[in-house]
Amino acid sequence: MKADVLRGHLDALLLAVLDGRKLHGYAIIEALQLRTDGALDLPTGTVYPALRRLERAGFLASEWDVVSGRKRRTYRLTRAGQRELAAERADWREFTTVIGGVLGERP
Repeated sequence: MKADVLRGHLDALLLAVLDGRKLHGYAIIEALQLRTDGALDLPTGTVYPALRRLERAGFLASEWDVVSGRKRRTYRLTRAGQRELAAERADWREFTTVIGGVLGERP
């Protein structure tokens, strides 16, 4: 998948992966790979700065946990993050409807 396609959607993808879950950074990357059948394989240099930015914006909270015997920073959605994810999902539905009306197959 072209990196340009993700521009503007990375935050929504990260928030969606964390919906109802608490994960460390590498587990977030793995979840994106799993949910996209490997189409998204984002480098840590893309994901970790975005996680820090989302945390500064108040959409994520993090804490240090021991995961599989290792100390790792885990992330979860805040209430503001849940609201932001709902807004991102609504925007996505509108976007796909509008663009689908142009790019979709005509009967």
